[in-house]
Amino acid sequence: MKRIITATVQDHSGVLNRITGMLQKRQFNIASISVGSSETEGISKMTLVVEVSDHQKLEQLTKQLNKQIDVLKVSDITDKAIVARELALIKVVGNGQTRAEIQGIIAPFRATVIDVSKDSLTIQVTGKPDKIEALISLLRPYGIKELTKTGVTAFLRGQQPQHVTEINSFSI
Repeated sequence: MKRIITATVQDHSGVLNRITGMLQKRQFNIASISVGSSETEGISKMTLVVEVSDHQKLEQLTKQLNKQIDVLKVSDITDKAIVARELALIKVVGNGQTRAEIQGIIAPFRATVIDVSKDSLTIQVTGKPDKIEALISLLRPYGIKELTKTGVTAFLRGQQPQHVTEINSFSI
C-alpha cells in the first residue's frame, strides 16, 4: 500500500542522499519524492510516497527516518485530511486537426497549453494524482511524445493536530 510521509528536515547538502540511501538500504520502494523550501529559512519539507507492505514496515520506516540527524519531524499523513497535488507536463502530438479536440479534453481538467509547435502541444496540469492519470489516459490515443511528473507534495488541511514525532529539542 502507498503511504504519504512528510518530513521536515534541515536544509543541508546531502540530506536527500542520506534519506534515499537509507530507504534503498532497507528496500523501501519510493513511488515519488518531492523536496522544497519551507516557510522557515534553513528548513525544507519532503513529501515521500512510499510502498509499504504492512504496519510493522511503516513503523520501521518512520523510526529509521527519525534516526536521521537532519530530520526534525516525520508524519504519516495518508489517512488524514490533506491537500495533495502533483504537476505534470505532457507533450502530445497535435496538428491543426486534433488541437481543438485536445483543447476540449483538457478543459475539464483545468489544464493549460503552455507551448505549441508545428506538430505538438505541451500541456501543464496540476491536481491529485488520479486526476493527472485520468488526463494522461485520455491523451494517450493522440500520442504522448514526452511526459514528466513532479511527484506528490502534501500537507494537512486547516488546523488539524499533527501528531508528529519530533526527535530534537529544536522547534520550528
